[in-house]
Amino acid sequence: MSDSIKFSGVTVNAPDARALANFYAELTRGVAKGDEHWAIATGDGGSIGFQQVAGFRPPDWPDGDIPMQLHLEFYVDDLEATERRALAAGAVKFSYQPNADHCFVYADPAGHPFCLSTWEAPELT
Repeated sequence: MSDSIKFSGVTVNAPDARALANFYAELTRGVAKGDEHWAIATGDGGSIGFQQVAGFRPPDWPDGDIPMQLHLEFYVDDLEATERRALAAGAVKFSYQPNADHCFVYADPAGHPFCLSTWEAPELT
């Protein structure tokens, strides 16, 4: 035993965990497992968990009564090609695009914002 703590993943609230896991598995060409209460999508680069929340209300982005509490970032090399896949999977592109030169912002089927970006995660100093 040790006092080691390792980052394991992230779990996102959803009205139907399995449906949202299916969306992200399709988006990443991964695999979804679980049920409507708790599910996980595993794809190239990691996993995302989803838990059902009674009375789930999606965030109003960019402005609204329910603020965005997180958003997921996906690195891509072709914004147009990956946009077609995201929209076909059920994503909705926001009209407001603050970084359209390198990043497009979408809502997943539960309303969570996520980004497809040609910028990899920054290394902060």
